[in-house]
Order: sequence, then structure tokens, then C-alpha cells
Amino acid sequence: MRTIDRKKFIKTCSVGCIGLVTGASLLESCAGVKYVSAPIRGSFLEIPLSEFPSKQKGTSDHRNYIIVQNEKLEYPISVFRNTDDSYKALYMRCTHQGTELQVFGDRLQCPAHGSEFTKDGNVQNGPADENLRSFPVTTSGQSLKIDLS
Repeated sequence: MRTIDRKKFIKTCSVGCIGLVTGASLLESCAGVKYVSAPIRGSFLEIPLSEFPSKQKGTSDHRNYIIVQNEKLEYPISVFRNTDDSYKALYMRCTHQGTELQVFGDRLQCPAHGSEFTKDGNVQNGPADENLRSFPVTTSGQSLKIDLS
């Protein structure tokens, strides 16, 4: 039976952990997830449309979605950009047991039990059996307004 030196084992594990953390942070930065804190005015959450453009590697592009937060909201809201003037706002609360969802590209996933939802809020995979809560979205000038009422 082969034995390994304790110090060598700890060093190998430490290097592996550092590599995983570094790799994960690099992947996260590539994904371009944008978190925005937005004010609530009346019953509207207001976001500047300037939050969607993204510059990567010298090119100008638009993000497919942003995550909007406000301290008065229990869960964040994901806002998907479908076209220049079409957006979809979804409450990031799983309809199965209320866990906060995570966004992966054009779908939302529950880390607790694996429920998946489309970027339109429709259930794609259970155990959730209800679609996500969505909010009406309008654009006004250079702002995007999410109606929370």
C-alpha cells in the first residue's frame, strides 16, 4: 500500500481548492451577470436601460438579463431582454418551496430540488408545478419600469 506524506497531501489539496475557486471566479466573470440595485418609486421598480449594454473585448453588446435587487423585496427580480423594447421580469422565488432561484443563460434553476423555469417563467422541469410570478414591464424614455402592484 502506498502512503503519502501529510504535508504533500495538504499542499496538493490546497492547490486544487485554489484552482477551483479561481476557475469559478473566471467563469462567473465570463458569464457577465449584472446585479443592479434599483429604487422603488410608488409601485414601480425603475432601472436605467443603460444597465443592459455590455462591453467585452472591445465590442459593444447587450446583456440577455440582469438581476435587480431592492432591500424592500424578499427575492430579487430577473429581467430578461427579448428585443430592444421587449422585456420579461420574473420573481426569483421557486414556486415549489420558496428557494431563491439562480439564472443560467436563458433559464432559472432552483438549487434546492432542481426545478427549472424558462426565461418566460414557465415550468420546464419539476417538482415545481406553477409558473413563476411575472411583472408587467414598460419602457419610458431611458428607463425600464417594473410594476410591482
